[in-house]
Amino acid sequence: MPGRHFLQIPGPTNVPDRVLRAMDMPTMDHRGSEFQALGKRVLSGIKVIFQTEKPVVIYPASGTGAWEAALVNTLSPGDLVLMYESGQFAALWKKLAEKLGLRTEFLSGDWRSAAKPDAISDRLKADTDHEIKAVCVVHNETSTGCVAPIAEIRRAIDEAGHPALFLVDTISSLGSIDYRHDEWGVDVTVGGSQKGLMLPPGLSFNALSDKALDAHEKSGLAKSYWDWAEMLLVNKNGFFPYTPATNLLYGLDTAIEMLLDEGLAKVFDRHARHGEATRRAVRAWGLDVLCEEESQHSGSLTAVLMPDGQDADQFRKVVLDHFNMSLGAGLGKVAGKVFRIGHLGDFNDLMLLGTLGGVEMGLAIAGVPHTPGGVRAAMDFLSGQRRAGGDAKVAAA
Repeated sequence: MPGRHFLQIPGPTNVPDRVLRAMDMPTMDHRGSEFQALGKRVLSGIKVIFQTEKPVVIYPASGTGAWEAALVNTLSPGDLVLMYESGQFAALWKKLAEKLGLRTEFLSGDWRSAAKPDAISDRLKADTDHEIKAVCVVHNETSTGCVAPIAEIRRAIDEAGHPALFLVDTISSLGSIDYRHDEWGVDVTVGGSQKGLMLPPGLSFNALSDKALDAHEKSGLAKSYWDWAEMLLVNKNGFFPYTPATNLLYGLDTAIEMLLDEGLAKVFDRHARHGEATRRAVRAWGLDVLCEEESQHSGSLTAVLMPDGQDADQFRKVVLDHFNMSLGAGLGKVAGKVFRIGHLGDFNDLMLLGTLGGVEMGLAIAGVPHTPGGVRAAMDFLSGQRRAGGDAKVAAA
């Protein structure tokens, strides 16, 4: 088809030309002084994105690798980990933990809301012997579009007087939704390159706390590739203990620069604005947003429930065949029932309206019951925001 492909899944996201050009460089000597300067820049810059003063470890891996690194560096065989069933990615992290020889306890969730601080607090208060060694929560659940209140969960852990480590997955929120590793008292934050950081897949991250580093000294799970100690030792001089993903680090350097040039507050406001515009379109169509909690709506993606009797995957195929646009599939318990609209990364108002236009035309072609006018509802909201001052916060709309 003529024109560009619209990649509107919730990651991997569109990689901006500026980042592509940054990666289009000869591979350098990863033991030389030129790389050392690059290494120091990205290791320093990524801390700003996580909003931390503590070390951030960068792996050549997907987010799954960062999940594993967070667990093996802090825990020992047989340790009990408390997790919350917020969606498919929480379930996958649980499965990985069990494969590593950890015991898991999964607090039930309905896949229409995020992790609940009260439920976590109640369970920790009941754990008087402090058998639970870590609490693992997904910040932005990519399968549902629900955002967990991380600061509130931290307070709930503290109020329970429990010493468990706090591990958080930000794979689909880092660089898109406000996240404060230090201020919110997180011990290990997991991240990935292929979403809000506007890079191809291939880099993953662990942001650390002093408590996490202390836990590393006592951890008993086997680790070699993922070992923080090896990384942190050579990272001090801008290097890595094994061959890094050199050209992806070129791209990361530029992606960090782009995010900081825009300003993190403006980045977060932009994503919130696009999330709100998308939800207004969905409601105007007469469809339901999967996430039911108003305070938990995501700026990264919107998961849309199909009407009864309608197949989300067939609808996605219609949109792809007619408009060369990829929408995210429903995963796990909501497979076939949900399609997901990604609105994160290198993204602007016109790209969103093109996306929503493709969805609205697809609904008509596929014969999905709906009311036309979703694109108009999004346009009205976005133009109103512009009239109110361009970068006005969504809450002030």
